Amino acid sequence: MIMEEKRCALVTGGNRGIGLEICRQLALNGVEVILTSRNESRGVEATKKLNISGLWNVIFHQLDINDPSSIESVANFVETRFKKLDILVNNAAELGIIVINDEKLRAGGGFVQVIDENAHLLTDIIDEPYELGEKCLKTNYYATKRVTESLIPLLQLSKSPRIVNVSSASGDLYWLHNEKLKQELQDIENLTEERIDEIIQMFLKDFKAAQLQKNGWPLTTAAYKISKATLNAYTRLMARKYETIMVNCVHPGYVITEMSFETGFITTEEGAKGPVMAALLPNNGPSGVYFNQTQIASFSSIDSPF
Repeated sequence: MIMEEKRCALVTGGNRGIGLEICRQLALNGVEVILTSRNESRGVEATKKLNISGLWNVIFHQLDINDPSSIESVANFVETRFKKLDILVNNAAELGIIVINDEKLRAGGGFVQVIDENAHLLTDIIDEPYELGEKCLKTNYYATKRVTESLIPLLQLSKSPRIVNVSSASGDLYWLHNEKLKQELQDIENLTEERIDEIIQMFLKDFKAAQLQKNGWPLTTAAYKISKATLNAYTRLMARKYETIMVNCVHPGYVITEMSFETGFITTEEGAKGPVMAALLPNNGPSGVYFNQTQIASFSSIDSPF
């Protein structure tokens, strides 16, 4: 088979955890995989491990999604090497918090306890400085958006383009207590990218001024929740804007990884199944939907998604 006929995937944050396992499972499905990570040595090492296991169809390219010149470099590489891109998996993300006491976090059931009702009990377990919250939104929303927009022209050259945004149950609109904003983020007919930007700026202003509770924002892992809720909304806008590209978001499940401080209920192998399934959807598959693992779910749950 000539290279042009093979599908090519790019995975951000592919050097560990769910990202690494997504790379492995896509490679096992015969996809040419570009494993990217911010840290070059870790990315090279992760790629080498997959190659040694027999997956020679995985190659590495450095990518810091917060660096526009790094995004440009990887886009040029894909264009030169593969002429197109078939699959983009936006997996790289930040939590936006500091875990003060990981033993207490684990003892209390991990991140399942990190809900607004418990906000007063979590002050000695996690801290959410404004600077980290701002960085979380810059990475999880704005940088992901920049990567996506930079690679759209290459995805449009594919016969079966797919974008998979790795989301979270934290992005469920259940966590937003402001009903007006909840409705706005659900109303995809009228929502715009400009309005999403305004909502993020409103959140950051209230976060800085310690006005989260007053204005109906999440109180725990607040920036992370808003970053994933807005990413979900952006996913739906993209699906409407680019009808030839299948764009979906996926909650992989509560996975035992370094990012979850080794808490969680499922392995990376199980967690990667949803994003990989969305990456390999048939041409008659859905677009603009939210998968909870491998099942289509609501963007706004009635009961707690945890």
